[in-house]
Amino acid sequence: MTSSAPPSAPTNGTAPVGSTPRPYAALFAKGDDRKQRILAVALRLLTRNGWRNTTLAQIAREAGVTPAGLLHHFESKEQLLHAVVDARDADDDAHADRSGDLITEIARVGERVNRAPQLVGSFAVLLVENLMADAPLHDRLLARHKAAIDIVADLIRRGQVAGKYREDFDPALKAVQIVSLVNGLEISWLLDPSLPLQAAIQEFAESLARDISPVAAS
Repeated sequence: MTSSAPPSAPTNGTAPVGSTPRPYAALFAKGDDRKQRILAVALRLLTRNGWRNTTLAQIAREAGVTPAGLLHHFESKEQLLHAVVDARDADDDAHADRSGDLITEIARVGERVNRAPQLVGSFAVLLVENLMADAPLHDRLLARHKAAIDIVADLIRRGQVAGKYREDFDPALKAVQIVSLVNGLEISWLLDPSLPLQAAIQEFAESLARDISPVAAS
């Protein structure tokens, strides 16, 4: 799932997740250690300081490259921010099954924290910092968020048609609740990493399964 997004999100670029090529996908060519090092430092500093308080000069210094060397790989701060979101999307693509079972995918969301905590942290920070319409990633993250909701709603609708889920609730409304809860849990974990995120998500998935099961209506 993606979140920030469930078979997100989660989870949902400049267009909804999965609909068009990402704007900076070419920046992830394997074998370019310097580029990957810059991105890793950016993830860490963005999580700690936010994008407003993180400069390209800081990233370059901690990555062990010159400012000119950083600009050779990332032409602007905005391009680097998009690359950070690309990294989160790539992780979602590699590990989420957007056509699979909704409950299973929700239960797996917490695994991302163990697998890639910097991706979870940086994405949560960027999400909060780009709420305003004039923020550099606002349009992309809004489109990603809407795409995540659409993906979850579609999984619910298919489950209803197949008889797996009750039909007396609105899939779109339930999808908003699911994506929002997952995003909220990830932000809460960023504030307090001692929170049992995986256990909380697992319990939510089990509770949701009971709630939307046809048996629950009888």
